[in-house]
Amino acid sequence: MRTVSRSLLLVALVASVSYSVASQAEFVRRGQPGAVFVMNNSDTRNEVISFTRGADGSLQQAGTFATGGRGTGGVTDPLESQGSLTLSSDHSLLFAVNGGSGEISVFQVHGSHLALVDKKVTGGAEPNAVAQNGSLVYVLNVGGSSNVVGFALSANGQLSKIPNSIRFLTTNNSLGASLAFSPNGQFLVVTERATNNIDVFQVLADGTLAPIVVNTDSQPGAFSVTFSPNGAVLVSETGPTGGDVSTISSYSILATGTLSPISAGVATQGKANCWNAATPNGLWVYVSNAASSTISGFHVGTDGSLTPIGATVLGINPTGAVNLDIAVTADSQFLYSLNSGDGTIGVFAIEQEGGALVNISEDPVISGNAGFNGIAAF
Repeated sequence: MRTVSRSLLLVALVASVSYSVASQAEFVRRGQPGAVFVMNNSDTRNEVISFTRGADGSLQQAGTFATGGRGTGGVTDPLESQGSLTLSSDHSLLFAVNGGSGEISVFQVHGSHLALVDKKVTGGAEPNAVAQNGSLVYVLNVGGSSNVVGFALSANGQLSKIPNSIRFLTTNNSLGASLAFSPNGQFLVVTERATNNIDVFQVLADGTLAPIVVNTDSQPGAFSVTFSPNGAVLVSETGPTGGDVSTISSYSILATGTLSPISAGVATQGKANCWNAATPNGLWVYVSNAASSTISGFHVGTDGSLTPIGATVLGINPTGAVNLDIAVTADSQFLYSLNSGDGTIGVFAIEQEGGALVNISEDPVISGNAGFNGIAAF
């Protein structure tokens, strides 16, 4: 089974690289400047703040756009999730969760300008993350009866709830933190912080999900999940309490929905690794060590194996920056960190030979300790 899984992983790599090249070519053809988006998560007026990205990675605030809903408020990392602000794979749409009013908002993306085109009730309490694959969108509801629910997505950004698409997680207080589609769209993976579970759902032809397959993470502190373009499942793990003990693990998905470890518990040399971002070129994955204010990086092998880049810690934000979610641009040139502690966005260039990070700046463009959650970039 493991041999078959690795073969499928390699097939996925070929397909995903082709898609990535096509997607980046379309991005360049449209001639749009790059952009970065963050969400204020205000409990009175949730808003997305946009920034135009310069050729050197620098940011210039471009506008503020209301989601039409309410966030949860709070201070540092109130949503405790990855993916509360998510760009569609072609960068034409931006999805934002309204945790306080139980909705998901959809914007059309025109460079750094946004146009609100839809807002739908999720049918659950406190949505905190969203994932998209083609015409399918799933939202994670962390409150109440923890669940995921599916929507059909039209070309212009309209959402229609898929009948009978609600699937419950393992407990009502499982503290779901993230969800991600496999690059081939065959699986949806969800992390549960309270149980340390990684849930795998097969995606059926009608957009609903097969029964849950529960996997226990091999390492403590499962938080966020994403996929490398080659189909490897990448999970950030906070690790046990104390010390620089956070880790990242990679898995392949067997046809049964069971996860097979590839690289288990690779040390990040930091504390509170809760977020990760894989580069679209498929070469690297970076993690955010919030309690250390650092960013670590790893090379992703063709088989999904993880190898530390250099001394592992590649990016250093000022002490107390508390970098939360991170995002990588579509051209794999820049990484941005949402620094909740000091109210900045960290800007790092990605060296194309080896994947090392170069700290460019730390732009004071948000309010420190004001509950900001979610970052997306292209």
